Amino acid sequence: MLDVGDLHAWYGKSHVLHGVNFAVRPGEIVALLGRNGSGRSTCAKAIMGMVHAEGVVRFKDQPLLGRKPFEIAHLGLGYVPESRDVFPRLTVQQNLLLGQKGSGRGSRWSFDDMYAMFPRLKERCSVEAGLLSGGEQQMLTLCRTLMGDPDLIIIDEPTEGLAPKIVEQVGQYLLRLKERGIAVLLIEQKLTIAMDISDRVLVMGHGNIVFEGTPDALRANAQVRKEWLEV
Repeated sequence: MLDVGDLHAWYGKSHVLHGVNFAVRPGEIVALLGRNGSGRSTCAKAIMGMVHAEGVVRFKDQPLLGRKPFEIAHLGLGYVPESRDVFPRLTVQQNLLLGQKGSGRGSRWSFDDMYAMFPRLKERCSVEAGLLSGGEQQMLTLCRTLMGDPDLIIIDEPTEGLAPKIVEQVGQYLLRLKERGIAVLLIEQKLTIAMDISDRVLVMGHGNIVFEGTPDALRANAQVRKEWLEV
């Protein structure tokens, strides 16, 4: 579904990604792990057309490099940034409504689905998004992206700053995406959730992929964990 080949990316003159290669298959959860500064978030932004990048990025056989972010989103690729970008003066319900494409008919997701996954959002559906807690804003950003009915969703640090109970909820929520046929590229630092729900894991270091394999293979590779993941 998503093919990334020899991907390079820059912030100004700073060369951040150095020939990244990986793929995400339909209905698969792939975790992209690594320490801060390893290039994980830059990789997501390069795929979404938000930074200068060169190489090959194809989504459902459509080339992405050179397209604008909204054009990429309309192809069915969702993106949840780590910055929790909500519309602060709009209510929870209005934020979700903005995520819909067209009339929303035929989508795999509805308002009821969102509120069933995160009942707290239903309780606060008439509250302005800017008044929500950080965890609530994270839930809202995830759900708003889903309302666009993506075929693949890139989620950057979805558990950052969330209580352990909510982290567990997010893990279950990501598995529900897989059940509905949605592929997930999960950018995460917390090994537990990534290892528990992922089909494959990628480890990034110094702007490139330094490991690719199953969660069990990473568990068995103490050298990779020590060098690239453990603090």
